[in-house]
Amino acid sequence: MAEVKPFAPAKLIVGIISSQDQYFARTGEVLEALYGPVDLRSPFFPFNLTDYYEKQMGKDLRRLFLSFAALVPPEALSEIKIRTNALEKEMRDAFAGKGRLVNVDPGILTGSALFMATTKDFAHRVPLRQGIYAHLELLFTKTTAHFLPWTYPDFQQEGYQEFFLEVRRIYLKQIRQLKDDGRWV
Repeated sequence: MAEVKPFAPAKLIVGIISSQDQYFARTGEVLEALYGPVDLRSPFFPFNLTDYYEKQMGKDLRRLFLSFAALVPPEALSEIKIRTNALEKEMRDAFAGKGRLVNVDPGILTGSALFMATTKDFAHRVPLRQGIYAHLELLFTKTTAHFLPWTYPDFQQEGYQEFFLEVRRIYLKQIRQLKDDGRWV
């Protein structure tokens, strides 16, 4: 009989889509208050491969990713997504916006993959709990990130892989340190 082991902690990643610097800044502040300091911040990437959010959020959208220093239990992803959904509404209220001002998408990165949380069901998405699904976005080898047939087009842009591979490098170092310290087996 195989022994049941706890999951390895994962790296929390949060993607923010918006058009205004003030919305990025405030969203980042709230996320840091919730999940602790950021250890890596991506450059701004243009979010222009789809017009999916334009009606809600306007034009000239950009995406920013934040990687958080503290590792999280991977099973917390659904709770984090529910909290970030509430944060989107809080941002609208704080800035007296009429529509959606930010899109906040959390995910978890492990040594082998990147999973993003979503509320939309599809064949390749795994139900977690409370209407939240895990969307397998990227697979990692030692030196590369591999796309899947359903990888979002913007995740295939130049720069994304470099960012996620750097986050993975930090994560693997953290896991090694936990093992060396006897805090993870």
